[in-house]
Amino acid sequence: MTDLADLDLFTDGDPHEAWRALRRDSPVHWNPAAGDTAGGTGSSGFWALTRYQDVHDAYVDAALFSSRWGTVMGGSHRRDADSASGRMLIASDDPQHRLMRQQVHKAFLPALMDRARRVVRDYVDAALGRMLEDGGGDFATDVAPEPPAGLLAAMFGLGRTDALHLLALTRSMIGYQDPRYHSGSTPPAVLVSSQVEIFDLMMDLMETRRRAPSDDLVSILLGASVNGRPFTEDEVLYNCLNVAVGGNETTPFTASAAVQAFIDSPGQARLLRDDPGLLATAVEEVFRWTSTNAYVQRVATRDVELHGQLIRAGDAVTLWNASANRDEEKFPDADRFDVRRTPNRHIAFGVGVHRCIGMGAAQMEIGLLLREIARRGISFEAAGPPDRLRSNFMLGLTRLPVRATVSRDRS
Repeated sequence: MTDLADLDLFTDGDPHEAWRALRRDSPVHWNPAAGDTAGGTGSSGFWALTRYQDVHDAYVDAALFSSRWGTVMGGSHRRDADSASGRMLIASDDPQHRLMRQQVHKAFLPALMDRARRVVRDYVDAALGRMLEDGGGDFATDVAPEPPAGLLAAMFGLGRTDALHLLALTRSMIGYQDPRYHSGSTPPAVLVSSQVEIFDLMMDLMETRRRAPSDDLVSILLGASVNGRPFTEDEVLYNCLNVAVGGNETTPFTASAAVQAFIDSPGQARLLRDDPGLLATAVEEVFRWTSTNAYVQRVATRDVELHGQLIRAGDAVTLWNASANRDEEKFPDADRFDVRRTPNRHIAFGVGVHRCIGMGAAQMEIGLLLREIARRGISFEAAGPPDRLRSNFMLGLTRLPVRATVSRDRS
């Protein structure tokens, strides 16, 4: 029986084969917890939606499938609801979600994004230059963190060292079940310590920005209000965490998975090098193909029947983006990486009112990375086996040894 909570499936197995079988045979799949076989309110298992249309429709019906209980299974120590419920953008429902989104969105307006673009470009250019000088390296650690570090530096007003430190904290928070982040601690202890250290860093930034306001995210949220009520300190902290973890944690995994895809499909890499006009479709195909944020969690607010299965009010329901984006009914030749794919209505960023607020920033980061790789004519080859993150929430490579050279027609 398929168990989407079995992390071995995501490190040593083939989750795409598992999702393919579920789409075919059990599109509304009850995934019990260990030793649990019954669904229903109070059960510790969860429902899994794996077909594109079902996932899409569940995103759109945000009243039926609530976000208030948190988007990650096991991401909080509170079992009834995420500790950020109602205070963080991704863990809230309308009207609170809409009002909060209006404030957080100010950090993604053109002026700040233009500055971020310049910083990201500089970081990417320097990292690729170092990798070419060395003839290769570990793309997952040497290059992939640089685009989100550039975005963090611009959005939070940080230097590169502090931005990379914040990125390392968000990575250990998301990857808390991976042994590489344990260092003798238990996974729950890693989760808590990472969150606490991030909050400490954010508290320091808040104190600094209170004394000397700027145009960064922290200053924006300190001046934010909902219906005339200023954001509470918790709301500022949780939404800073939301932005820091959201796009900035998925992007490095997307970058590494993109390079792995080009290594596995060298013809697609040549197409992009030879035709810069393919950049836009290549970026969207990278997001469809990698679907780094594998799922989001929702909770049913009332009983509903779907494909003959009764989902009861209070049941956890997971929307598997990574499966939906390989659905054969939606994407012709879905298991083929194709930089010319169009149309490409993937849902790597969700859809509806909860579409990822950092989507444009992520597109910018990956776009700059692919453009620079193509402009320089860089070819990557595998230099050793990759390592996968031990997580069913974030699909990513923690290690990607590569050889990097300039293609002969560009040298």
